[in-house]
Amino acid sequence: MATATKNLSEYDKTTIPNASNYRFGIVVSEWNATITEGLYEGAVQALLDNGVSKDNILKWDVPGSFELIYGSKKMQEQNVNAVIAIGSVVQGETKHFDFVCEGVAQGIKDLNVMNDTPVIFCVLTDNTMQQAEERSGGKHGNKGTEAAIAAIKMAELRKNG
Repeated sequence: MATATKNLSEYDKTTIPNASNYRFGIVVSEWNATITEGLYEGAVQALLDNGVSKDNILKWDVPGSFELIYGSKKMQEQNVNAVIAIGSVVQGETKHFDFVCEGVAQGIKDLNVMNDTPVIFCVLTDNTMQQAEERSGGKHGNKGTEAAIAAIKMAELRKNG
């Protein structure tokens, strides 16, 4: 497992572009809220630590991970430099997990292909709630932090690309 050897919260701040003039949208699933709020907090802290003003961080909540696609699409219209889509899907007893994970991944991919504003995929797809907890501020760090750093880098690529 990739996160077993890497802390998701660690990054070299000297390699991060100046983000003080960027604006970010964060779309957060309400499903598995303890996990998604942990991811959100990690993302916001990383953005703030890299010069983004609190006023330049816009948050919208959506009911579940599948709704992240529409929420992210609408967020792309809000004059943001990048969008972070935050969700958590935990394996259950049915195939619903597979359909949701595949649909969200494809939907976020489609938004990146069809539109100019990057959307960062910060959706945990874990087998257990413990794995989700370990990746949303637990022993493996915070995937929200990693997503925020990716958003900054993609905003910079958009600007200079």
